[in-house]
Amino acid sequence: MSDILNEAYAIAQCKECPWYKSCVSPMKFTTEDIRRQLESSTPGSGMAGADLGLQNLLSGMATAAQNSLLEGCPILIERLRSSPRLAQKVKEMMQNWSQEEEKRP
Repeated sequence: MSDILNEAYAIAQCKECPWYKSCVSPMKFTTEDIRRQLESSTPGSGMAGADLGLQNLLSGMATAAQNSLLEGCPILIERLRSSPRLAQKVKEMMQNWSQEEEKRP
């Protein structure tokens, strides 16, 4: 009985979630976000007049962060953490994505 209640709770919790139907999205970082974070973590570093090399480094860091980090729904993350089998299925689905697309008419 508790399995049924847990599943019903998970469904209701998911539908109430502000992330509903968009469980994962790329994190948004800009060069300015990274520069502000660096300035706040190292006060007095004088980053306001940063040179072009540093600006390019920050831009590269922002791009790398956007390409490798995801922001995820806490419910989805909890489900993946609590079910290694589910996480493995998602991983396999993503690894075989192009093969699945080729099979469709």
